[in-house]
Amino acid sequence: MKIGIIGAGNIASNMAATLREMDDMESYAVAARDWERAEDFAEKWGFQRAYGSYEELVEDEEVELVYIATPHSHHYEHAKLCILHGKPVLCEKAFMANARQAKEILQLAEERKVFITEAIWTRYLPSRSMIDEIIQRGEIGEITGLTANLGYDIRYKERILRPELAGGALLDVGIYPLTFASMVLGNDIAEIHSACVKFESGVDAQNSIILTYKNGVMASLQSSALAATEQYGIVYGTKGYLIAENINNVTAVKVYSPEKRLIREEKVPPQITGFEYQVEAAAKAIREGKLECPEIPHQESIFMMELMDRIRRDWGIVFPFETEEMEA
Repeated sequence: MKIGIIGAGNIASNMAATLREMDDMESYAVAARDWERAEDFAEKWGFQRAYGSYEELVEDEEVELVYIATPHSHHYEHAKLCILHGKPVLCEKAFMANARQAKEILQLAEERKVFITEAIWTRYLPSRSMIDEIIQRGEIGEITGLTANLGYDIRYKERILRPELAGGALLDVGIYPLTFASMVLGNDIAEIHSACVKFESGVDAQNSIILTYKNGVMASLQSSALAATEQYGIVYGTKGYLIAENINNVTAVKVYSPEKRLIREEKVPPQITGFEYQVEAAAKAIREGKLECPEIPHQESIFMMELMDRIRRDWGIVFPFETEEMEA
């Protein structure tokens, strides 16, 4: 399958490094805001075509799947461009900047019969089924609670600081603890309590979120753009607990007794970067004529955007373009 990439930043480089090692995927085209940047990227990663505009890439009839690797603020515009040209889309997380955008894009994709899915790689990784199986076998008993933590020192990155780029810790790293909780506990949430500390620009620098589910289970989630953290996802049960090491790309799942004794450990299979799983899932769905991936149905992407919208609303964080959308 011939892959095109919109954007030529760090996340695009991660995808390019992945595609280069995949036997059934072709690093075909890349587009950036200027041709020289795209050309440098193409030369470095072995892409056949380089375009100085995103329009040129989606007009290329050979492109079979487009990976969108631009800031959150631009996902709506670029996904719409792809869909209007009939190009299947693998869109980097967060799927859109808000739920309104997500609903519009998914409705357009459905009307045009074009495949689109969110590239939040943790939903596609083998570790997801490993965790599910441990819980389903009853190894840790009945679930009572969950904690998840993810942080990086990315306070100086433009995409994090700038409100006009839909910046902040929540959409960039906070989505991973929220997704971890969603994959384990589902979405039947009764109450949400949260707090954040903001950058001078007005977006969140770090945050803490407590979700209380209707069955009484609680999730305590933290994310930060100020410092690196231990990045564990822990699921607590009546017979013990499990630790998923590095929820952003789980390396191992460890099962412990209530006395904190390690019962066993499962290592994840060898991988290229971990990005290959979402690419393979998207390609499989496209070949089967589907419009979404079973790993993350469209409704899941909408739910997550609605959840983050609600949390941002509680913090009083509104992106500049959202004000313009409301006034339009």
